[in-house]
Amino acid sequence: MSASDSIMGAIGRTPSVWLDRMVEARGLEGRILAKLDYLNPGFSKKDRAARGIIDAARADGSLAPGQTVVELTSGNMGTGLAIVCTVLGHPFVAVMSRGNSPERARMMTALGAEVVLVDQAPDSVPGEVSGVDLALVEDEAQRITANRGAFRANQFAHTGNTQAHFDTTGPELWADSDCSLTAFADFAGSGGTFGGTMAALRQRNSLLRGYVVEPKGAAALAGQPITQPGHPIQGGGYAMSDLSLLDSDLVHDYLTISGEDARETTRALAREEGIFAGFSAGANVAAALQLLAGPESGGRIGVIICDSGLKYLSTDLWDAG
Repeated sequence: MSASDSIMGAIGRTPSVWLDRMVEARGLEGRILAKLDYLNPGFSKKDRAARGIIDAARADGSLAPGQTVVELTSGNMGTGLAIVCTVLGHPFVAVMSRGNSPERARMMTALGAEVVLVDQAPDSVPGEVSGVDLALVEDEAQRITANRGAFRANQFAHTGNTQAHFDTTGPELWADSDCSLTAFADFAGSGGTFGGTMAALRQRNSLLRGYVVEPKGAAALAGQPITQPGHPIQGGGYAMSDLSLLDSDLVHDYLTISGEDARETTRALAREEGIFAGFSAGANVAAALQLLAGPESGGRIGVIICDSGLKYLSTDLWDAG
């Protein structure tokens, strides 16, 4: 393989591994295929969506050469956008809640982004970003976009997000499984990963079942009452009842995972499989294990390892790992 012209050429085509040790240790039947998207240049799956959105916006003229880009982020989309914007010559402003881990802000700053941190709502807990906190970040992102005449990347609505996963993540995951997957489970953030990946997988296997994963107590997409809007699974689970990028026709069912289950499964990933991942990856694997213990017993379930454990060293994820 020849060298890429820039770091953008290293986005995607991440390896996948079967988590057979974890499955066997729990006496389950079936297999889980984990796509290691924490090995993208920005250490998360959001690099794909960042490139997809910016490439599409430059192609259709909605993003002019040299124009500033603004986006709200939990840190992963912001890191991906910082990388892409640096390469393509766009100033980038990342707007993030102070409830997210500080490693993320430092990484974005190192990559050339201007990082604006927004205080959490009065009752919010550091490390637990709720939908209310995200709304405060959204307000600030809108203000900055208007004041600077910037392009808003808008990961919750821009189809470049979904298209990136349709074009790359889904086909890669299917090929990596030797065309054998029977289900896909994904923690809901913007909905772009699930929407794009599932659409691609369903093209290849019309019977493949998709499961949307949400935090226990904040399963708005499943129509459940919101009893715990704050939770430690950063990067999603914002108790938003509607995600425009998530096609409900692709959803077979919804699953809930507690913060503690996500934490313990993330630690188990490190100890048992040598995969040093973040909270949402733990939520995905916990959901897949739950499925193998129930309706998908004997099946082959695809999941994404969304980001790196390096982004959570200041949190309680590794305190007793």
